[in-house]
Amino acid sequence: MENATKTASIKGGEFLIKETNPQDVFIPAEFNEEQQMMAQTCRDFVREEVYPLLDRLDNHEEGLMENLMKKAGELGLFAVSVPEQYGGLNMDFNTALLVTEAVGGGHSFPVAFAAHTGIGTLPILYFGTEEQKAEYIPKLASGELMSAYCLTEPGSGSDALAAKTKAVLNEAGTHYVLNGQKMWITNAGFADVFVVFAQVDGDKFTGFIVERNFPGVSLGNEEHKMGIKGSSTRQVFFEDCQVPVENVLGEIGKGHLIAFNILNIGRIKLGAATLGASKKVADLSVKYANERQQFKLPISKFGAIRYKLAEQAIRIYAVESALYRAGMDIYRMEQELMAQGKGENEALLGAAREFAVECAMLKVEGSEVLDYVTDEGVQIYGGYGFSADYPMDRAYRDSRINRIFEGTNEINRMLTVDMILKKALKGELDLMGPAQAVQQELMAIPDFGAEEEGLFAAEHKAIKNLKKAILMVAGTAVQKFMNSLAKEQEILMNIADMAIKTYVAESTLLRVEKMVNLKGEEAVANQIDMVRVVVNDAVDIAAKAGKEAIAAMAEGDEQRLLFMGLKRFTKKDLYNTKEARRRIAAAMIEANEYVY
Repeated sequence: MENATKTASIKGGEFLIKETNPQDVFIPAEFNEEQQMMAQTCRDFVREEVYPLLDRLDNHEEGLMENLMKKAGELGLFAVSVPEQYGGLNMDFNTALLVTEAVGGGHSFPVAFAAHTGIGTLPILYFGTEEQKAEYIPKLASGELMSAYCLTEPGSGSDALAAKTKAVLNEAGTHYVLNGQKMWITNAGFADVFVVFAQVDGDKFTGFIVERNFPGVSLGNEEHKMGIKGSSTRQVFFEDCQVPVENVLGEIGKGHLIAFNILNIGRIKLGAATLGASKKVADLSVKYANERQQFKLPISKFGAIRYKLAEQAIRIYAVESALYRAGMDIYRMEQELMAQGKGENEALLGAAREFAVECAMLKVEGSEVLDYVTDEGVQIYGGYGFSADYPMDRAYRDSRINRIFEGTNEINRMLTVDMILKKALKGELDLMGPAQAVQQELMAIPDFGAEEEGLFAAEHKAIKNLKKAILMVAGTAVQKFMNSLAKEQEILMNIADMAIKTYVAESTLLRVEKMVNLKGEEAVANQIDMVRVVVNDAVDIAAKAGKEAIAAMAEGDEQRLLFMGLKRFTKKDLYNTKEARRRIAAAMIEANEYVY
């Protein structure tokens, strides 16, 4: 892959204080033939094997999802991230994201797929002993064994470490005896292997590998869900379940390292899956808009519909830009850590941990883009969108879970800010210097010097100013609330929204700049329109979020000064987004599909 050998030039969260060269980001146009073929294999599988079975899957026809998963395993789709020594393909991180995106439009199937290949397999691959990996990984990679991840309990969802499932070592010292229950367990109905978290001695949060046929394992009934009905979701019960001491996963009391590190990877992969689902819905939307006639015209001729089609495309393109930028940053950091002597698994975990901020942001943005795209898809279909006989019904219901999976979007927003501030406190991220520079700029007379020139001069200036606005608002919040900032959740969410929109807008700008350098302005005219709309809207969103935060934490002269600063940093020229969106929509309408 291009740029693969370059070492990481940026750390996680550092986008706030550093500029990135467009040549240093990875863009989807750079995927090679092998990667594209792998993605096409996945898309073909979903189209030929999954789509014809959607109704039967949603009705939980016995063995159907399990058989689909077995077929996917036989095709090698589970083996992408697995090292060759365990029967895997050992492909890089962005390829794993591309595969996840390619199956993402398969409704319930990608839920089962991701649970198996991600949170069900990776804990053993990354934290297992050599014996555990040799025993389980080849069979998980081939689909001979299916896996599930048991973390959530009735009383512990977002607060995962409050789990009550207990593990007690027997007198002989040969087995841990597990008692407790887990809920919302994806793939539970057909999993052979469970990664289970329990409290050893009441307070040592620990991972275990539990086989389905161990005595004391039982399942609840299939849950009745709003969406993703085809995926198996059950409670799992442990009643005096005997687990050999050899099946402890990682170290006693260090289960949180497994749970949280795996969640970093799970979050960015969820962003990839929602991207694939969004593209599928955009395809359906434009096809229907071209077919549906009202007032003797296809509804795709009407401005209100063109707005929706364009906005679907713009948001999809923007989140895709951010996804593969972050994916390459993780891969480069992985290579850098391996060059320092880290093992392959340790290096990938360290890289994902380094970019945990970006993983959390992409989970939020990807899931919210999909919700927007499906909601507008329903609207484009009109009354038929509300009918269960048309595809938007399933798409709409299936999309909703993604804002809850892998940590709710509220939790991920607060984590985004918390992780950035913790990196700063540890000295891993120099936020203090840039934040003080912004404070000094606020007190100084505005600089009306020569403006930057170039195709994207206005967009670069806007991104720089958005970063200043974030540093100003976040710096004020830290000074005001210090150790009690965690209680100010509304303000944290405001700051997170500013950061997410800035990262996504900058990623889109870098991608389009690189595309211009590769192909010329004329060839990517619609993408230039896209980035201008993305930046325009990011500034508006940041202005609103910043205003809410300032009003909540400052008064009098301080409030006026901060608000003046925010207005300075979110000032922009008027831009005709209507015409830009019409041009973006026109290309989709002509091609009768999502074309970007």
